[in-house]
Amino acid sequence: MSLNPQELAEHFTWVDYTVFGLMLAVSAAIGIFYGLCSKKKQDTKEFLMAGKSMTTFPVAMSLIASFMSAITLLGTPAEVYQYGFLYWLIGWSYILVMPSAAYLYFPVFHKLQVTSAYEYLEIRFNRKIRWMGSFTFIIQMCLYMAIVVYAPALALSQVTGMNVYFSVSLISFVCIFYTTLGGMKAVLWTDAIQVIIMFGSVLFVIIKGTIDVGGFAYVWEKNREWGRIELVNFDPNPTTRHSIWTLVIGGYFTWIANYGVNQAQVQRYLCVRTKSMVERALWINMLGLFVLMISCAFGGLVIFARYWDCDPISAGVVSSADQLMPLFVMDILGDWKGLPGLFVAGIFAGALSTVSSGMNSLAAIVLEDFLKNGCYKTISERTSMVASKLLSLFFGLLTFALVFVAEQLGGVLSAALSIFGMVGGPLLGLFSLGMFFPWANSVGAAVGHVCGLVFMFWIGIGTQVGLATGDVAYAKKPLDVSGCNFTETTAGFSSTTAGLLPSSETSFEPTEPPSGTLGLYNLSYMWYSATGCFTVIVVGLVVSLLTGGRDLGTLDPRTLSPPLLWLRKWVPALRAVGENLNGELDELRETSTSEKDGGDLTSVITKLPPSTLDGSLKEAKTDKPPVVLDALALARDDPAKLRPSTSDSALEEGSSRMGILREEEEKEDELSEDLGVDNSAVSLDDEDEAATCNLPIPTTNL
Repeated sequence: MSLNPQELAEHFTWVDYTVFGLMLAVSAAIGIFYGLCSKKKQDTKEFLMAGKSMTTFPVAMSLIASFMSAITLLGTPAEVYQYGFLYWLIGWSYILVMPSAAYLYFPVFHKLQVTSAYEYLEIRFNRKIRWMGSFTFIIQMCLYMAIVVYAPALALSQVTGMNVYFSVSLISFVCIFYTTLGGMKAVLWTDAIQVIIMFGSVLFVIIKGTIDVGGFAYVWEKNREWGRIELVNFDPNPTTRHSIWTLVIGGYFTWIANYGVNQAQVQRYLCVRTKSMVERALWINMLGLFVLMISCAFGGLVIFARYWDCDPISAGVVSSADQLMPLFVMDILGDWKGLPGLFVAGIFAGALSTVSSGMNSLAAIVLEDFLKNGCYKTISERTSMVASKLLSLFFGLLTFALVFVAEQLGGVLSAALSIFGMVGGPLLGLFSLGMFFPWANSVGAAVGHVCGLVFMFWIGIGTQVGLATGDVAYAKKPLDVSGCNFTETTAGFSSTTAGLLPSSETSFEPTEPPSGTLGLYNLSYMWYSATGCFTVIVVGLVVSLLTGGRDLGTLDPRTLSPPLLWLRKWVPALRAVGENLNGELDELRETSTSEKDGGDLTSVITKLPPSTLDGSLKEAKTDKPPVVLDALALARDDPAKLRPSTSDSALEEGSSRMGILREEEEKEDELSEDLGVDNSAVSLDDEDEAATCNLPIPTTNL
């Protein structure tokens, strides 16, 4: 076999550039439409949450695009080419992840109607825990986005000869343009289009490649001969890189950290009109992920069937396994004008979808958690809108800068999943501690989260150092170069070096890692997320126990996962959850978190009679949830806002309506009841508060 990378790159003609350019133009056009041409006024709710008006299809497509993108399209074939088909088992973890996300985690965020997922941590624990979680997410997402940008730039440099840093710049600035201009609606609709391009390009390449090399039977048999068809491995050793346990169980914790509590996904869930639409979107997403992952894994087998006797990595044709898929595309599709451009467009589409959603979610986090809830609490709507756009721009530029770090992290797939585990695992543990363990307190959450992060970074960094020094090694499947036919001028390969490269005699037996390495550094990267999660939970529970635990009577029931509320029927200890909360204040607080009033508790507290407020203040001195404490403290510091002159008739009407609401809630099954009212409460803006403070309590669509 003879391959000349320079000649292959020349096959990428103006037709391919045109196809590729059209994809970028469509993405930019969507941003222009929603940013400049849309008749609806763009505010922070519209920019960050798409006005909560999206439907199932665009959100389902966006969920697929968010965390699969170029990492999957390039990393999965490279993984299977080097280590075998066993990686396909991770697809079964998606079947566990999506129901968990839909029925264990999402309902909590839906009840609270938050913009930032980390607002939950303040309601459940306190504001410092919220800031801690937000800062951790910012680190995780910035590093991940840098990898996602670098991966397609690497691909484009291989197939076209274009400078990798020019490609990085192109991806970054197109993404910055349409995300900053169009907001979340532009992100969701570009994601939907980009997912279609991703699927179309990948499926065409794999089908065409399978036909060219001799059909499915040939691909399967050639990989079986070389030991790459390994469908299952039951080895329970946690240092085994891939097994059914690491890929299904470890994969579950890796992906539930993304689909259960990650801001980028939670923000999408809350852009949708109804709860049932989100659940349908997650099931569609599960099917799409499974098909895409299996297709890319099979693509690795097809690539090996093409180059089984001439490994492009050993021969120096490509410098990294992540370049195998682009090389394969140019090899089999180089004479088909426009199709290489379609593939490159698919790779770029995956990167754009992930980075755009990351930029938007990071802007929401900083605005809600650090500006509105920190250093600039009186920020106006207009200033918030400007800040959102500037924050999107800032994180886009930061991602561009961090690409130079991502370049040093090795294979894009393992690097991305390692970051998810090192950072996402402790974050998953923090949310799970709050949702599933009502006795955990803020001290336990803080100590557990810090311990989880330190422990996982110790393992992750130690492993990277071990890989660089050779103290940590993973056995790869055998490769061969006996069929290569290169010259020194085309690929740097000659007969002189042939004897130094692997041949068909390469051993099938795995090699043992060098002795003297700390055992934890050999832990499979697929266990990182689970390890980080359980570290936080175990340490958090122990510290909570030692520091007195949590008073269940003052715990907001909405912060617990639905199974915990269901178990209250049979577990006496759980029946105490929320029993000391003032009924009227609780109903008003639920109303205040509806989508229209933006969570302004202070404006709603003005409707409480003085007697109710006094009783609530007494309870608040013990262990009130943080959101209530903040609002009550604000009202107490400014007595003028209490307005005890509220009309008696309005209060009686509101009280009677709340009584009806409680009777209706008692009839519902606790597993499915929504402890908050429908998202239709009357908006109480700052400038209108004085004029509306004497209105009856809003009870629309109860």
